[in-house]
Amino acid sequence: MGASSRSLVRHGSALSLLTLASRVLGLLREITKANLLGTSALSDAFSVAFMIPNLFRRLFAEGSIAVAFIPTFKEHLIEDNREKTREFLSCIFTFLTFFVTLAVIAGILLSPYVVSVFGMEAFDETVFLTRLMFPFLAFVSVAAFFQGILNSVRVFSPSGIGPILLNLVTILCAYGLSPYTANPARAMAIGILIGGFLEAAIQFPFVLQKGFPFFFTTLKQAFKHPGTRKVLMLIGPTIIGMAAYQLNDLVSTALAGNAGEGVVSSLQYSLRLQELILGVFAVSIGTVLLPDLSEYAKSAQWDFYNERLAQAIDIIAFVTIPITFFALSQGETLIRLLFQSRSFDDGSVALTLSAFTFHMPGLFFIALNRILAPAFYAQSDSKSPTLAGIISFAVNMALAAIMVGPLKGAGIALALTIASAVNTALLLVFLRRNPRIHLDKALLSALVYAAKLILFSCIAALPVRALSPGLLAFFAGYNRLMAHGFPLVINAIIFGAVGIVLLALTRDKQVRGIWRMLRRKG
Repeated sequence: MGASSRSLVRHGSALSLLTLASRVLGLLREITKANLLGTSALSDAFSVAFMIPNLFRRLFAEGSIAVAFIPTFKEHLIEDNREKTREFLSCIFTFLTFFVTLAVIAGILLSPYVVSVFGMEAFDETVFLTRLMFPFLAFVSVAAFFQGILNSVRVFSPSGIGPILLNLVTILCAYGLSPYTANPARAMAIGILIGGFLEAAIQFPFVLQKGFPFFFTTLKQAFKHPGTRKVLMLIGPTIIGMAAYQLNDLVSTALAGNAGEGVVSSLQYSLRLQELILGVFAVSIGTVLLPDLSEYAKSAQWDFYNERLAQAIDIIAFVTIPITFFALSQGETLIRLLFQSRSFDDGSVALTLSAFTFHMPGLFFIALNRILAPAFYAQSDSKSPTLAGIISFAVNMALAAIMVGPLKGAGIALALTIASAVNTALLLVFLRRNPRIHLDKALLSALVYAAKLILFSCIAALPVRALSPGLLAFFAGYNRLMAHGFPLVINAIIFGAVGIVLLALTRDKQVRGIWRMLRRKG
């Protein structure tokens, strides 16, 4: 494991700890929702109402920052002209504020028309919750702007703290404000708003501390600035691709909303579990990777670029493949442990498990897409991932429409998994078209490595599957935490121990690298 790989693991691990805390709290937020709302029509109303501004956040905030802002800002940092940098930041901030304000106003006014697409039983409540949460888009867009600045100078912690505050405040408001609101969904919506504001507020002092002040300019100046135009030029194709990607969620949710009560919520609970695993390491690696790849691309250090990307692919396989197999073998136990309550009954467990079983095989591909996309953005190439996104969107929608009838939520989950695999294949094909990127040998090595991890994961899962019925029966008389938590922990220890032994016997490169890092720290 070279110095660059150790750096990637070190920065990724640090951010992963914060992301882990955020995802655990996000899971607790879902557990809170399950306890208070179950898979009821009101739960579906909150899920849809939060999803709508969240989709726009991913489209205009996070997507734009990743695709266009960081590579362009990197150019200003390399040029090292503080006045030009401040002018660029001011123009981007002015444009972002103006555009997002218009989007929030339009979203509030058009909420009834958007919600009508989803066939919601609690239509009026869904509209109210959507309007209540739409300003969340403004807060997190500003937070994404701050995150782009900080990540560009390799400061990751403040942006990792923001989501922790969001989830923590939402949980506290859910329990603390529910007695004073018409229903618990409204209490959670208020928490989302406060948490979104805190996401931006926590990062602002760090931006100033790093010496990046900015101010409002005139709209004319903001629109005419060459930096703004370059960002918009890069964003243009991406918005089409991101829109297609986000339409996946919209259309899938619309199909789920018409497939029966609780299907929307079961898909959301399943995705939350997947995102917990995805966010712990894959998202962190992608976040750390983009600034480095941008710097290597801008300075034409293509050997470093290729090495960094190949290392990230191996790390993603090392993390996601074993976790996928363990999660599939323990899906029902995991869901019962986390969500089962008076409102979340056996029917809710069955609905969520059916979606989770088909969501999890897509984990590796979704994680891989999170690090392949920055490889294009670092080169200021937004067209290739856009085209891949549009094609995978078409695949997802076609398959979801076909499979939702016989399989309901499971069909929608399976469609997403297949579409994610298609997206990965397309990104790899498009990446090979760049003559400066040489990944053929690395990809062949990664394929062999993935096959080894799949084999070892299957072997490790065998004793887990054999022992699970006996462990569940032994702890059946205890409370939920013990009845499902103890078997899950014991099975995790067994699975991990078998896997580590197999990896150690084959002198696995990732295990050896991590062991060397730990010995240096010791």
